[in-house]
Parts: sequence; C-alpha cells; structure tokens
Amino acid sequence: MFADATIVDLSIGIEDGAASEPDPATIDRMDHREGAEWLAENLQAMGVDVSADDFPDGTALAWEEIEAITHTGTHMDAPYHYGPESGGDPARRIDDVPLDWCLGEAVVLDVRHLDGGDEITVPHLEAALSDLGYELSGDEIVLIQTGADELWGSAEYLTDFPGMGRDATLWLVEQGVRVIGTDAYGFDKPFLEMGRRFEANGESEELWPAHLAGREREYCQIEKMANLDALPRKTAVPLVAAPVVVEDGSAGWVRPLAVFPEGTA
Repeated sequence: MFADATIVDLSIGIEDGAASEPDPATIDRMDHREGAEWLAENLQAMGVDVSADDFPDGTALAWEEIEAITHTGTHMDAPYHYGPESGGDPARRIDDVPLDWCLGEAVVLDVRHLDGGDEITVPHLEAALSDLGYELSGDEIVLIQTGADELWGSAEYLTDFPGMGRDATLWLVEQGVRVIGTDAYGFDKPFLEMGRRFEANGESEELWPAHLAGREREYCQIEKMANLDALPRKTAVPLVAAPVVVEDGSAGWVRPLAVFPEGTA
C-alpha cells in the first residue's frame, strides 16, 4: 500500500565526531574480516574447531559499536528529562510514552523569520497558524520550523537558532498537543543566550524554561529534526515518530517519517 507513497525523512542520524553535537558520538567499525575473527573466537570458546579462514572468503559479518548519549541525533525527550515529576505525578520515561502520541497528523509552524537566540512566543505561534489559516484541534503533533537544520555539520548549528519559551510551550500543551518537534539543536534558546539572560537578571526562570515547563504540564519534544522544507504541505502531515525503547530512559532516538499516500501530497 506504500509502494507509491511519498516519504519524507525528517531526521538527522548518529554520526561519528559530528561538529554539530556538543557530546559527539564515536563509532568503532568492525569490518568483515574482523567479524570473522570475532565470531571464530566465540565459537572456539564454545569448543568448536573453527578459524576465521573457514568462513567463505575468510570474511563474515560487519557491525559497529556506538558510544552516544540518548540525546544524540534526532531524538524524543520524555517528560522525565525535564524533572522527576510532571503535573504532580511521576514523570514518564521514554519507555512509558504512549505510542498513540507518536503518530498522527502534524502541522508545521514556520518561524524562520526569527533570529538566532530569539525566544519563540505565543504571538509568534499564533501568527504562524494564521498564515496557514489553521486552528489547532489538540490532536496534532506540532513541528516548529526554524530553518536551523541547514546549519547541520557546523558548530553554528549549536548556537544560531531561536528557541521556545515557557509560555509558548505551555500554550501548545494547553491546546491538547502532546508532542512538539523542532528542527533546531535544542528546544530552548541556545545555551549561551540563556546564560546571558540569567546573568542579566539573575532569574532562574531563564534557564531551560521550555524544557522545565514540562514539570507543570506533560508533553514530549523531538529535537534535531530536519527537512521540514521538503514537505509538500504544512498541515495534515501524516507523521510516524515512535522512539526507540530505552529502559528507564530520559530520551530515545527516533526517525520521524512523513508518509503521504499516492495522490494525497
């Protein structure tokens, strides 16, 4: 049924030593010869008389060993990431997030006119909805388009993007939205911008206000999305974005896919 569908990949993968990650992943690769040697050693430990040369062409299986945090690449933050409680209840971890939150129709709110370091406010979201001629019903996944994904591969990706504010985050959640995505590195403003604002007024509320809004109202966020400009439309986007299950995890990697059946894009 999906043979003629249009599929748009909205993710960034896990890369070795990526310049756009503050804590880059490392990927150690085992080639096919090394795979034969490793498998032969394991069989030998089980009492089997075999060597790497006994495999066809002296080669076997390749694989990778990855060292990465769960917030590397495109990932979904669970409510537990924001704090131990959400709305007075124990915060859900990523393996507790309901799957029905992770698929549905998305709406893309374009805030690409904002500068890096700007805070995304409720009026910005209302204006983006007005531009689309769209009203939220509460069943949507909301995707924030900042355009920051164009900087992926550079250090500027970490610093040059607008971020959600507390009020804007709570406003979306109060509409019934459970999952909010962004194509920027982080959901909040860049680290240094939050630090500058904190130093200017000494208010703790300047530090990760959008994330910590999740302590008041439960929601999940998807960070480091990409390719929102490749979508054929900005409303009623059929989206599947289920995270990898990480036991008791604060986040899980996700590969969001927009799937438009033939003739509907």
